[in-house]
Amino acid sequence: MALGRGRRSGRGFDYWPGFVDALSTMLLVIIFLLSVFMLAQFFLSREMTGKDTALSRLNRQIEELTSLLALERANKGDVQSTLSAMQATLDASEREKQRLQGLVDAGRSGMDNAGGEAAAARQQLDAEKLISSRAMAQVDILNQQISALRRQLAAIEDALNASERRDKESQARIADLGSRLNVALAQKVQELARYRSDFFGRLREILGNRPGIRVVGDRFVFESEVLFETGQSALNPQGRAELDKLAAAVTDLEREIPPEIGWIMRVDGHTDKRPIAGRSNWDLSATRAIAVVQYLVTRGVSPQRLVAAGFGEFQPIDTAETEDAYRRNRRIELKLTER
Repeated sequence: MALGRGRRSGRGFDYWPGFVDALSTMLLVIIFLLSVFMLAQFFLSREMTGKDTALSRLNRQIEELTSLLALERANKGDVQSTLSAMQATLDASEREKQRLQGLVDAGRSGMDNAGGEAAAARQQLDAEKLISSRAMAQVDILNQQISALRRQLAAIEDALNASERRDKESQARIADLGSRLNVALAQKVQELARYRSDFFGRLREILGNRPGIRVVGDRFVFESEVLFETGQSALNPQGRAELDKLAAAVTDLEREIPPEIGWIMRVDGHTDKRPIAGRSNWDLSATRAIAVVQYLVTRGVSPQRLVAAGFGEFQPIDTAETEDAYRRNRRIELKLTER
């Protein structure tokens, strides 16, 4: 290069070295480009080889996909039929859903009503629980009371057993006393019967067997006409005379009968059934009996030994409707009885 420059400087301007330099440079560039091209060709061939491999692989995959697509197309018919069946089932399910929805709506309305009833039932249940708790408290109290009562009953039963033992002893004594009392009463009754018999026997002797005075069973009977005027309750003189004899016999009887024998003389007034002007038969019978009792008291008979009773026409001794029957029913009866 230096040589060239020297020559140019001696012989004038020389273009050849510059041309050679340009050619050398261009050659180097071409070599460099060829190297790059070769490298690129190498890498491209490698890339193409890889692409062929990938393409082969892709072709195989495409074949597989094609077979799969065929299978899918074959299955598509089945899927379509299955889809149709599923669509029909879906429609049926939709209709069933709508029906069930209607039932659900009805059920909800029913549940709302049931909810109200359930709330009322819960309130009632709470009230019943409260009542039950109160009842249980009362039951506890009652159980305590029952226990106390059982203890009291046990004490009472013990007392009753003791009382029964005493009662048996008392019953034995009472039976003995009763038997002795019956014997005593029988004796008293016998004594009173004996005195009654003696009394009526004495009256028969005193009053005689005159008409209008008779003994009927255990009674001494005066016909009313012997003592009273017709329809009157005031004693007539004849009646007073007869009652004087009776009073003497009764006072003698009082002195003879022992004081431990209780007795009374009952004076009973009776009438017939024919009505009386201005008063009732019952009033007439009662006032006549009282008149006899009062007169006997005036003649010395103790009033504690006398009783007056009026029976009117309600205890006749003769039910015939004759004058003789009426006369017999109008009477004053004297009966000696126990007090």
